[in-house]
Amino acid sequence: MIYINQVFQYVTDSKRIRVIDMEEPHVYIVNIDTSSAMPRKELYSSLTTDIKQGELLAISDPYAKVISEADLTEVQIRKREEDWGNIQKYCVPNMPDLLQKQGRESKIREIVQESNLGKTKVKKLLTRYWQRGMTKNAMLPDYSSSGGKGRAKALTNAKVGRPRRININNEYQTGINITEEVKVQIEHVINKYYRKKNNYSLKDVYNFMLRDFYSDRYKESGELKCRLWDATRTPSYHQFYYWFKKLEDPKKDIQFRKSTKEYELKHRPILSNSKSETNGPGTRFQIDATIADIYLVSSLDVNKVIGRPVIYAVLDVYSRIITGLYVGLEGPSWIGAMMALDNMVADKVEFCKQYGIDITPEQWPTHHLPEIIIADRGEFEGYSVDNLINNLNIKIENTTAYRGDLKGIVERKFRTFNGKIKQKAPGAIQKEYRERGDRDYRLDATLNLKEFTALIITMALHHNQKVIEKYPVEKEMVAEGLVPTPINLWNWGIQNRSGRLRTIDKNILRLNVLPRGKGTISRAGIKFKNLLYGSQRAMEENWYLKLKNRSVEVVYDPRNVEKIYIPHDDGMGFETCILLEPSQQHKGDFLEEIVFQQQLRNELEEIESTNQIQLTVNTDAAMEEIIKKAVKNKKQSSNQPTSKKAKIASIRDNKDVEKLLNRESEKFDLLPDKVSESTEVIDFATKEKIDDSPPKKSPSRLMQKLKKKRDEELGKNK
Repeated sequence: MIYINQVFQYVTDSKRIRVIDMEEPHVYIVNIDTSSAMPRKELYSSLTTDIKQGELLAISDPYAKVISEADLTEVQIRKREEDWGNIQKYCVPNMPDLLQKQGRESKIREIVQESNLGKTKVKKLLTRYWQRGMTKNAMLPDYSSSGGKGRAKALTNAKVGRPRRININNEYQTGINITEEVKVQIEHVINKYYRKKNNYSLKDVYNFMLRDFYSDRYKESGELKCRLWDATRTPSYHQFYYWFKKLEDPKKDIQFRKSTKEYELKHRPILSNSKSETNGPGTRFQIDATIADIYLVSSLDVNKVIGRPVIYAVLDVYSRIITGLYVGLEGPSWIGAMMALDNMVADKVEFCKQYGIDITPEQWPTHHLPEIIIADRGEFEGYSVDNLINNLNIKIENTTAYRGDLKGIVERKFRTFNGKIKQKAPGAIQKEYRERGDRDYRLDATLNLKEFTALIITMALHHNQKVIEKYPVEKEMVAEGLVPTPINLWNWGIQNRSGRLRTIDKNILRLNVLPRGKGTISRAGIKFKNLLYGSQRAMEENWYLKLKNRSVEVVYDPRNVEKIYIPHDDGMGFETCILLEPSQQHKGDFLEEIVFQQQLRNELEEIESTNQIQLTVNTDAAMEEIIKKAVKNKKQSSNQPTSKKAKIASIRDNKDVEKLLNRESEKFDLLPDKVSESTEVIDFATKEKIDDSPPKKSPSRLMQKLKKKRDEELGKNK
């Protein structure tokens, strides 16, 4: 809906217009930023279309001001009344004609003759009347724009400010004045050189301005050079600096010279605190991770350094108490965040006992779910996060990239932890960069992962009892004499503030934070990640035979592929599936290792595929050659039967003959083919050679019969 006297601004060129009248289907508008503005007729539908498409925006009326009569001078009131009277007497009665472009000039000439006002005066009155809201105060003179503290002086060619005394040839001369043209030049070089990543100094930017605008360019030996003008024709650095300070925009300067991230992180105004967004314990938890500034050793061999551990911490925004911890080698990743969330709902007494630390429930009373978790985008974007949102009704607020300040509470605690570690623990990083000759602090590593975790737990317990400096204490807390420690604030908030604390079974949380995937049911078992699993329920319900449900949703732990879990439909339990015998070779492997092995196998098969194709081609060629020779031999044979019947009549007899021949060639002889060289046997009495060769065997009767029959068959076919 468009109203009379409403002000709009175009997005493309920032032009501002005012609606001064409406006449279906047209509206009359004027430009409120020009020195002389006459009405222009536009279609109502055209303006509404621009508004719907976002090309024309409704804005506040810049001339809608509250002006007290007591603040006006007699001259202002007199001029206002005089001009308003002229508008009411001569212009308003002729307004329908003045709105129309055709005939407007003739109507203005009539008003000039009738009022004895000049034509320029009449147009000036109409412009002010239409542009400034068609009210009586629209006719006030612009004395408020003249001079005054904090307002820029009108720039002219006459020298203003303290004169600059320049000694040239024993004569003192003044410099130039800063005109609008020079001001534009200064603004140009600030945008071009100062607001850039090069981080030029102001002195450099001033020199660039002199080079670009106050120098003569010439070529010498083919090289372009600049000769600066003398000082009487150039602005001084003090003049440049003065106008730089007037044009300075600290926010824009930091964003362009550094980055928007730098501004938001270190320079933005801090007008609130994290507690203002909470109304009790459990409303908001902050979670974040850091890599500890220390090197650890292996629990199996203290002489082996295993690197730096990862610390995940979960803190309650309202009370600042630590609600969850994870110290390990996972992450920063979803696995590490998942372990911290698991610890968030764990019994802290049992947790501390695992590391040899005995506490009472009152020393660490947190084992609850929050209403909102504030986290980084990296770990908390995925399927498991949807489960937290949908199943546990936990809202996830992801911070923007590189904005650790949005999780300032947990970030500050990490700095405290790392500071304490550097002071006391061997193997801590003392310098970001070691200098030549410095000892390598990694050689001092002493603590293993379990010992370092106990160290972090000890610091967390100390934090929960420590007074929080600069905590925004409520007046009710002061009245009750509350000391603002995290545990006191936690307990007080539970009793006096609503909060959003909830508890949950640990296994239910694990089902919701563990990654999920799809398994396929087949006769070989439940296939997931190319591994086969089976379960008692699947056997009892004959999943492998019915195959009605081809796929099933499973929950898995990437660190332990020996088991996967099928959640029950009610969401309150699960079915455990065990790795079957064909996949037992991967028992004890991480999922990443299995996926890597499968990828490696696929790569090897792909590399070998060319060789396999070549092998197949060679085999086919060899087979074809054998067949080709056999066909050629058959064609060359002269003993072919004359008829098809004769050719197949004696298949059985031919087979018997061929079998006998094969037996002769295939029979085993366990003695070597040639035992020794042949020798001569001589009779000592007669001195004659004795023939000791064995007698020749006659062919067997069966062989004789077969040969005879074959010969008879061949004789018939001739």
